[in-house]
Amino acid sequence: MTVIKPKRQFISYRGQKWIKKILIYFSLSVVSLIVVIPLIWMLSTSFKLKSQLFTKEIYWIPKVVTLENYTKILDNPSTPIGLWFRNSLFVAVITTAAKLVIDSLAGYAYARMKFPGRNKIFNLLLVTLFLPGVMFLVPNFVTVSKLGMLNNFNGVIFPALASVFGVFFMRQFFNSIPKELEEAAEMDGANRLQIFIKIALPLAKPALATLAVIEFLASWNDFLWALLVLKDRAVQTLQPGLRTLQGAYTSEYGLMMAGAVIVAVPVLLLYIFLQRFIVQSVATTGLKG
Repeated sequence: MTVIKPKRQFISYRGQKWIKKILIYFSLSVVSLIVVIPLIWMLSTSFKLKSQLFTKEIYWIPKVVTLENYTKILDNPSTPIGLWFRNSLFVAVITTAAKLVIDSLAGYAYARMKFPGRNKIFNLLLVTLFLPGVMFLVPNFVTVSKLGMLNNFNGVIFPALASVFGVFFMRQFFNSIPKELEEAAEMDGANRLQIFIKIALPLAKPALATLAVIEFLASWNDFLWALLVLKDRAVQTLQPGLRTLQGAYTSEYGLMMAGAVIVAVPVLLLYIFLQRFIVQSVATTGLKG
């Protein structure tokens, strides 16, 4: 009778786990560097003199640190970046808040309420996600023009409220909440609106925080639609406003990078503030029961 000897392992199970961890962290570090390097270069360029922008040597830290680009862009009457910043912040905050209300209500209705044609209507909405947004530019522009919303914040805010992704996102999250919680509240005499406000919404805080970041980013970074609708300089937002720094033949790269830093700061602060909820939302997605 032959005895089969087990194969000798050169690396223990614990060692294999450590190797996997090292590879994972190494891969994440490489991806992080790819993402962070352009941001570092943008920040570095915004503090450089114009003579330091086009050199053979690459200087991550400017030889001479200057605030000239920021003072030029902030003090120039032709580029009222402070006004554009307030306009962008107003539009992004109002749009995000309105979307959270509408998307949470619609998502809860599709997840919990039964009405004729619910699944067919929802599937029809999902189909629109596969259509390019450029298809809706002309009809939306005609509609906004007929309603007298050109050169008005309403022309940017109201078309953005029709967010199919937000409805889908909230519906999927509400579907992951155990129905037993709502059934217990219903047995205690709570109506559908009370269940939504007192049970569903508190549990949906991570999803709402994640959706808030996504929608705020979409509104804050909106360029094409804001460029079409907002023509007057007094009502322009940051994205189309900063476009004036780029001419047909010359571009003020130092000023553009300073403007880009100003644009990026609110988004980074929002992400830092809501990071805990976003991680919690990702960690609990797909869990039910």
